[in-house]
Amino acid sequence: QEHPRPEYETKLLQKKLKNKNITTENSNENEKEKLTWSDRMPGYAANFGLILFMIMLTFSAVFGVIVYRITTAAALSFSTNETTRSNVRVTVTATAVILNLVVVLILDEIYGAVAKWLTEIEIPKTEKTFEERLILKAFLLKFVNSYASIFYVAFFKGRFVGRPGRYVYVFESYRMEECAPGGCLMELCIQLSIIMLGKQLIQNNLFEIGIPKLKKLLRKLKDERTELKEMDTNQSKDPQQWDLDYILEPFTGLTPEYMEMIIQFGFVTLFVASFPLAPLFALLNNIIEVRLDAKKFVTELRRPDTVRAKDIGIWYNILSCIGKLSVIINAFVIAVTSDFIPRLVYQYAYSQDGTMHGFINHTLSYFNVSQLKAGTQPENSLFAQEVSFCRFKDYREPPWSPHQYEFSKQYWAVLSARLAFVILFQNLVMFLSVLVDWMIPDIPKDISEQIKKEKTVLVDFFLKEEHEKLKLIESFIACDKQKRRSGTKSKRTRAASFSQCHRSPKGSFTSFSSQHTVV
Repeated sequence: QEHPRPEYETKLLQKKLKNKNITTENSNENEKEKLTWSDRMPGYAANFGLILFMIMLTFSAVFGVIVYRITTAAALSFSTNETTRSNVRVTVTATAVILNLVVVLILDEIYGAVAKWLTEIEIPKTEKTFEERLILKAFLLKFVNSYASIFYVAFFKGRFVGRPGRYVYVFESYRMEECAPGGCLMELCIQLSIIMLGKQLIQNNLFEIGIPKLKKLLRKLKDERTELKEMDTNQSKDPQQWDLDYILEPFTGLTPEYMEMIIQFGFVTLFVASFPLAPLFALLNNIIEVRLDAKKFVTELRRPDTVRAKDIGIWYNILSCIGKLSVIINAFVIAVTSDFIPRLVYQYAYSQDGTMHGFINHTLSYFNVSQLKAGTQPENSLFAQEVSFCRFKDYREPPWSPHQYEFSKQYWAVLSARLAFVILFQNLVMFLSVLVDWMIPDIPKDISEQIKKEKTVLVDFFLKEEHEKLKLIESFIACDKQKRRSGTKSKRTRAASFSQCHRSPKGSFTSFSSQHTVV
């Protein structure tokens, strides 16, 4: 049974004192007071509002990076340097990802402190409830912070750019950014690799060693200043072991270690279809992490208090949710972000000879350049002759069609194939996971047999013990019966001797009552 937290007890005591001041004391009231929903309502409202604000702050940071990419790409396109103009996409992508990484690292530290404060104002009753709520809040905020930009590149970039003649503009003069001609899969790979490796190298490795060392140094300098003010001449100059241990950083729990592994697990599983080397880099990072954590726990942190735990708690549920979510996300990455489904549809439904010849032409639509809005036409053309039609990547009806520029039949065929692939892929992987879970037992067969043998031995031992106890009890009962029998015999003999001693001289027996009156 877990004991209430001191903060909960303090809040409960304040409530009792407030109720005593407001209402009259009722001596017959034996109900145990506790914090109700109304007592916690301000904390819940603050939690909801601040978590929503933090999520919107993350989305705002992502939108700021998008605006940076759009404006930087437009500025570099007007450069007089040919090399700069030819490498606009690579420059913008690399710098934007690094900027995004810096924002993610800063917001991660802020969100950790905010999650702890939000959990404290909720006033959970037990330490276990406090830990679970803290973990959920910190994971939600850090999950959104770490993966928001990756989700944008994977599923939203290039989807809302419009078409020639009807483009979508930001701030009335900048067009929404679109993917490269080959799609957004390569950009997603770059985004994921830089953020994942940057977080592992900077946050998981450098911060883990550097921050405890820095705090230890600051604490040591602070203690030395106080010791100089209060110096005792009788004290030995050599510091004792407890002094050295006190300088170390206090142990704050395993939640940060678990959080690192959970976020890394998300990088490895959620978008592994776009970055297949993610598991390899995670393995290399964990090999280094094991040694760094060992050094940190032995030399930089105070010895933690041992606490027994049945399992890893709520972390198992989070891992399970990420595993199920990764199946759906990878299905959408393969179906929507890559050209895997359009290629299959073209090869088996539209190709005349069953090859990929003519696939690029099939994915391009026609546009009449005379329908461009005023002021949006190109200033100069690379072609000598006059251009009447241009091609753009989309499945739309041509200008000579009655339903010009509307989505064509090929678009709906590809869309239905994508959705069918997502459903098939998700159900197939879920079925395989259940099948593997059923085929591979949680406890190996030899260990389960050994456990059964141990249980059988224990049962036999207890039965033998009970049998011996039963025999002992039966022997006690038999002895008791014999004592009772011998006791009744001795009573009879005593009664006979007693009656002989009180025989009258005439040979008649006197009653006990008469003897009593004589006495």
